[in-house]
Amino acid sequence: MTSIESVKFPSVTGEVLAGTVDIPDGGARAWAVFCHGFTLGKNSAAAARTSKALARRGIGVLRYDAVGLGGSTGDWSQTTFTTKVQDVQQAVGFMASSGRPATVLIGHSLGGTAVLGAAPALPEVKAVVTVSAPYQPIHVAHLFDEAMDDVERKGVGEVTLGGKRLQIRKQLIEDLERADLSGCIRELDRPLLVMHSPTDETVGIDNAGEIFQAAMHPKSFISLDRCDHLLTERWQAERIAGLVAAWVDGYLPAG
Repeated sequence: MTSIESVKFPSVTGEVLAGTVDIPDGGARAWAVFCHGFTLGKNSAAAARTSKALARRGIGVLRYDAVGLGGSTGDWSQTTFTTKVQDVQQAVGFMASSGRPATVLIGHSLGGTAVLGAAPALPEVKAVVTVSAPYQPIHVAHLFDEAMDDVERKGVGEVTLGGKRLQIRKQLIEDLERADLSGCIRELDRPLLVMHSPTDETVGIDNAGEIFQAAMHPKSFISLDRCDHLLTERWQAERIAGLVAAWVDGYLPAG
């Protein structure tokens, strides 16, 4: 059996992030941080099910809500991709301070892009995993099409994402446009596992190819056949957890 622990730690913005640590029974052989997709949250199918499945395989995981989502405080519309990257670093720092140093970063969708951006500043991280991640952050801008006229005219617009009505501010668009992950990926200097479905209709498989091509060795690619972008079926998370657990074994200390 695994257990869970509810935790809180500071965002780089000064807000309070709400997290859940999925704890393996009998002790963890490694600890990881899971960064969820754009507006999905720590209890999304991808984050919660994958983290729980990893815990059953001996890898403890911290998953947390971004600012303004779920149990975290603050206003999501005031955040940017840069703050998402910095909060991955905050999460790793929190795990270290609690005596559970995270050596693995896992990110789903835009969270995958965020862990690529965060990893170069985290020497304690020994391996990075992306799941259905866009190559560049600006890829998500197509989700804002309905709001772009208002963003250009008034600096803010509204969109519906994941059943939530959210404000999109010009600062977010500009930050996404400025962000270029190619250098971070090229200089990652640690093992990278890229996982992506060839039938992903939200973030195309070409993104995985660009990430993989930009990265230096050691790197691996696993095709998530029959998986959808949001990993809505339980077997999809179980499959990913099994593959990640097996892959990461080669990069963890012996014993």
